[in-house]
Amino acid sequence: MLTSCKTAAPDPETLPKDIAERPADSESRKYDQAQLDILKSSIDGEIASEKCTDASEWAFAPIGAKACGGPYTYIAYPKKKEESILAKLEDFKNRMIAHNKKYDLTSDCTIPAEPVSIRCESGKAVLVYP
Repeated sequence: MLTSCKTAAPDPETLPKDIAERPADSESRKYDQAQLDILKSSIDGEIASEKCTDASEWAFAPIGAKACGGPYTYIAYPKKKEESILAKLEDFKNRMIAHNKKYDLTSDCTIPAEPVSIRCESGKAVLVYP
């Protein structure tokens, strides 16, 4: 004698979610760091879209924020994109300050050397330090 069991299809709501479908944990340090990385990549991309042929058309500005204060380095940018880039640098700095406070981060308190000028090498702006 043969009997068969009818199996019910699993409820999709009870199955594990694909990691790509899970919502981001916006309260995690890893998520916050990824948001900073995205903004930094946006800044780098905007700068990289310009070729450096005349150093007088470039300027530099501090970037980021160390936990104990001050920038972590300097970055060269094309003057013709100054308004956009300086706004992004300010946003990046403020987000880093908030990130440092939120996670109670520490850093070395060394002050990075400020560049004295910019030169163009192979189409890229290079900061010149004393």
